[in-house]
Amino acid sequence: MKNKELAKRIKELRNRKGFSQEELSEKSGLSLRTIQRIENGETEPRGDSLKRLSTAFDVNSDELIDWTVLEDRGFLTSLNLSAFSFMVFPILGIIVPLIIWISRKDKIRDVNEFAKEILNFQITWNMVFFIGFGSMMTYAFYETRSNSTVEYSYLRVFAPIIFIGIMYLYNTILTIINSFNIYNDRKVNYYPKIRFIR
Repeated sequence: MKNKELAKRIKELRNRKGFSQEELSEKSGLSLRTIQRIENGETEPRGDSLKRLSTAFDVNSDELIDWTVLEDRGFLTSLNLSAFSFMVFPILGIIVPLIIWISRKDKIRDVNEFAKEILNFQITWNMVFFIGFGSMMTYAFYETRSNSTVEYSYLRVFAPIIFIGIMYLYNTILTIINSFNIYNDRKVNYYPKIRFIR
C-alpha cells in the first residue's frame, strides 16, 4: 500500500475520533514527529507502530490498513428506521439503533452524527413517555380514592391511552420524516432532544 493512501486513512480516522496529533501521540506512545511523518506520507507504519496506532484507534491492524469510510445512505436510513422497534417496547427504540451504530461506528460516513441524533431523541422521548405515563397512573390511582364519579372514571381510563397514542404518533412521524431526509441526503432534525450523547 502506498504511504499516501495509508497516511490519508490515518489522518481521516484521527479526525473522526476527534484526536489531535498530540493526543494520538499520547494514546499510541509514538512521538509527535512520528505521527506527523506518518500523516505526511513520509513513512509507513509497520509492526509495532501499526499495532500502537490500531490500539489507539480501537481497531485491529487489518482494519486500519483496509479502513475506508463508505458513503451508505441505505445503511443510515436502516439505522434510522431501526428506531421503530419502540413500537414493540419503548426502550428497544434506544437499544436496537445503539447496537447497529456500534457495529458500524466510524466505518460509514455520517453514521456517528445520525446515530447520536436518533439516540438522543429516543432517550428524551422515553423519559417523557415513562414520566408522563407514570404521573397519569399515579394521579388516577389517588383520584380513585377521593372521587368515584363516572366522569372521572372515563378521564382516568382515556387520558393515559390518548397520551400513549400522541407519543407514539409523534415518534412515528418524526422517524418517517427523518428517514426520507437521510435517504435524500438532507439534514436530520429530531426535536425535542436532550444531548445525552455528544
